[in-house]
Amino acid sequence: MAPLLRLLAGAAALLVAVSHASAWSSAVDVGVNWGSQLTHPLLPSSVVKMLKDNGIMKVKLFDADPWPVEALLDSGIEVMLGIPNDMLEIMSSYGSAQDWVKENVTAYGDKLKLKYVAVGNEPFLKSYNGTFMKTTVPALKNIQKALDAAGLGDKVKATVPLNADVYVSPDDKPSSGQFRPDIDDVMTDMVKFLHDHGAPFVVNIYPFLSLYQSDDFPFEFAFFDGGRNIQDKDGVSYSNVFDANYDTLVSALKKAGVGGLKVVVGEVGWPTDGNKNANMKLARRFYDGLMKKLAKNEGTHLRPGKLDVYLFGLFDEDLKSIAPGNFERHWGILTYDGKPKFPMDLSGQGHDKLLAGVSGVQYLPHQWCVLDDEAKAQDKLPGNIQYACAGGDCTALGYGCSCDGLDEKSNISYAFNMYFQMQDQDVRACDFDGLANITDKNASTKGCLFPVQIISAGGRMAPALRWTTLLALVAHVLVMGFIV
Repeated sequence: MAPLLRLLAGAAALLVAVSHASAWSSAVDVGVNWGSQLTHPLLPSSVVKMLKDNGIMKVKLFDADPWPVEALLDSGIEVMLGIPNDMLEIMSSYGSAQDWVKENVTAYGDKLKLKYVAVGNEPFLKSYNGTFMKTTVPALKNIQKALDAAGLGDKVKATVPLNADVYVSPDDKPSSGQFRPDIDDVMTDMVKFLHDHGAPFVVNIYPFLSLYQSDDFPFEFAFFDGGRNIQDKDGVSYSNVFDANYDTLVSALKKAGVGGLKVVVGEVGWPTDGNKNANMKLARRFYDGLMKKLAKNEGTHLRPGKLDVYLFGLFDEDLKSIAPGNFERHWGILTYDGKPKFPMDLSGQGHDKLLAGVSGVQYLPHQWCVLDDEAKAQDKLPGNIQYACAGGDCTALGYGCSCDGLDEKSNISYAFNMYFQMQDQDVRACDFDGLANITDKNASTKGCLFPVQIISAGGRMAPALRWTTLLALVAHVLVMGFIV
């Protein structure tokens, strides 16, 4: 080959390689929800490093715990800080709102790249029976007023993350979207305030829940590649429930007089256990479709263009309430110990690549708590299993879940071990009236992982279960069919 031809061929090959590398490394501008309802948290500084390694530069927190917040200082990661629902009444006082802003916003100065303050979390859920109806909007207005008074109102906006159940469509068509009649007045007041102050409407959209809550919901419509369509007026067609749901909200905003209000998807994801449709295969299918959609910046029919989205969630959280379903503890794109669950290409190019995991994770000793075959007090088994599941996590044992199909002994051992691990392998947590013992033989079986817990970062004690959570877990366990 002539020297010139060789030079041109080499340049072409280099151009292709650079182009491929760029597509491989360029992440979609997507955020993640970093929750804290887990017994053994990972070191926040290691989590922040992992986020940056993956090109994830937006994070949504559910509170303002200084531990993760301080790890985010000077990171360049954009942050949404949360104010829990149980603080909404307190924030109805302007003085309290000022104190919160002083302590959690101005105290960090420019070191924290704060974009939003999330006032409450889905406070208008029907299941709350109006508990936060009178306090949410006053709290929202006070926080924004306090931000304005601190000279931060131009760059930090207060908003309220809401579940998609705040709007409805009487004829199941996105163009007919409107706010729920029982909350129409408060929603109209809220969205007009958000509009006047340049704040976005934050909505949580869960195609998985549409599938979970109705046996009649078309399965393929939950995904972006399903090929199932619904028709709206004027020949408009929707091929997935995410787009249809999003545009139902846009229609509701238009009817409320704020059709141009910015929308942020505060939560969207797919769980990997705890239900027959919650598994790695379907989660990967959902995320692949979502990432490809986001990479195209195509938006929806009523809102073409770039979408602002936060994935839910970052890690599996073993203290989340399972009242909505066992899947609640398995929303993470990473496992409890910070490992990627399945290939996920944040560039939206469909590459078969794993996310970077959390580094430096340390584990408790490789030992497990299992049922003692020779134990004599068999009549005490039911009560001890209930106790183990109430204080541990048995959500993987249900029908269609990852540990479905274990024999009776393995079911019991799984329950005992989960409690043992969540209690930091305290030898007293593997007694169960003499029914269990500790072994160094890996108890995992039939594709079911019996995990070994990590060492809780920073020496922080695992948070205690609230009594309300414990009672709910006990009630749930009593009706679970896998116990004996």
